[in-house]
Amino acid sequence: MKRTIAHPCRKAVIYARVSSKEQEKDGFSIPAQLKLLNAYAVKEKLVVVMEFVDVETAKQAGRTQFNALLTYLEEHPEVRIILVEKTDRLYRNFRDYVTIDERDVEVHLVKEAEVLSHDSRSHQKFIHGIKVLMAKNYIDNLSEETKKGMNEKAEQGGYPHRAPVGYVNDTVNHTIVVDPERADFVRRMFEWYATGNYSLQDIRQRCIEAGFRGGWGSRPISKSKVEWILKNPFYTGQFRWHGKLLMGKHEPIISRDLFDRVQAMFVARERKKGKPRKNDFAFSGLMVCGECGCAVTAEIQKGRYVYYHCTNYHGNCNEGFYREETLEDQFAEIVRRIQLDEETAEWIKLALRDSLADETRFYQQAVGRLTAQLEQVKRRLNQAYLDKLDGKITEEFWAEKSSEWQTEQARLIAELTRHQESDSGYLDSGVHILELAEQAYDLYLHQPPAEKRRLLTLLLSNCTLTNGKISPVYRQPFDIIVVMAEQATNNKPADREGQPVLQEWGG
Repeated sequence: MKRTIAHPCRKAVIYARVSSKEQEKDGFSIPAQLKLLNAYAVKEKLVVVMEFVDVETAKQAGRTQFNALLTYLEEHPEVRIILVEKTDRLYRNFRDYVTIDERDVEVHLVKEAEVLSHDSRSHQKFIHGIKVLMAKNYIDNLSEETKKGMNEKAEQGGYPHRAPVGYVNDTVNHTIVVDPERADFVRRMFEWYATGNYSLQDIRQRCIEAGFRGGWGSRPISKSKVEWILKNPFYTGQFRWHGKLLMGKHEPIISRDLFDRVQAMFVARERKKGKPRKNDFAFSGLMVCGECGCAVTAEIQKGRYVYYHCTNYHGNCNEGFYREETLEDQFAEIVRRIQLDEETAEWIKLALRDSLADETRFYQQAVGRLTAQLEQVKRRLNQAYLDKLDGKITEEFWAEKSSEWQTEQARLIAELTRHQESDSGYLDSGVHILELAEQAYDLYLHQPPAEKRRLLTLLLSNCTLTNGKISPVYRQPFDIIVVMAEQATNNKPADREGQPVLQEWGG
């Protein structure tokens, strides 16, 4: 794959990517990308010294060649040009954008007829950042359609995930069946605990002695896993899905009466311990300790003061206790950082509408490709059926090939439906995100604790508490919006028709 050529022309590397093995097998994406990029290199008198190709599959979603590309650029400072088909081939998220930007290279987006470099105008970089955001948003919409399919399966009684211990997944019939080797032991665990004569630790010890393991690895079952099994209604023929208890199609291992007796035993033991009722603290579950990485929890002292502190699960943590009022002010400032002024918000909405043309082309290409493949499968089915009637092929051959093509037909229809449904909300979702950014600060100031926590969970993926100071990590796309808001605030001059100047992303 590597070609090292002594030549006075500028050196470049090629990066191509597809998101599924099917695309590569169909010959649609990778060969087309490489042909386009190599032709562009010849036209621009660039010497291609290396090609990097990533094929992502459901089992292996990582981008090993993208990381290899970054390493190659570090080791070869004379190579400063990346050739790529378009924005969504190179970046999957904003972090990728910043990573490439820090390498101080030229990125040639061939299909988009755009070259980005350190010297590009801030307006050009900003519009490109919008494209990165919306490419990610389109992929997220496709993911949402997959989640819808899982929800529909759950509503019909099919559990959409890996079967818990005591059951196995039947990959042929796509069902969940009882595991004859471990179901009896799971049943005995419920019976032991229902008697009240065994603690969770007692049952764990019995499992270890019998060689029973609660997972798929080689480690002995944990006490928490024992408790999880005993509190899981899956073993009664039901299962929890997104906060709802649904009736499943799988065979129960235990009776509902036995399960209820076990839960009653848990309640009785909790009452005996005198465990206090959980309070609805505003910032529960939002922070981890910056010193040891444990969760930060809250408690009430002197009957009215709320303090947050590290759980100190690992021991020897020196992080202190902090009043809720001091953390509340910090969270308010964290939310305020995503607020955009009206002028900048309107400009971004215009940029979103401009980027809609790029998204529309991508959508049309994807739908066109899938439609053509679907028509080809239909033609094959029709021709094979005629050949069967004419006696040109056997019944066995017809049955085998028709089943294969019908499966492919169903896959193509499902993928085509996902694209069609995800396309409808492209622009609306972008505008909705901006409207939320404009309103988030006011919402935070006037919401009760539970609603504040919901808002913060929507905006933030993680927060670290160190010496009383909160360090946030914003969720996508709010991480980009924070940069937008800061750049718009720090730059007063105008750039092109009165639009605010935005400095380099991540600068």
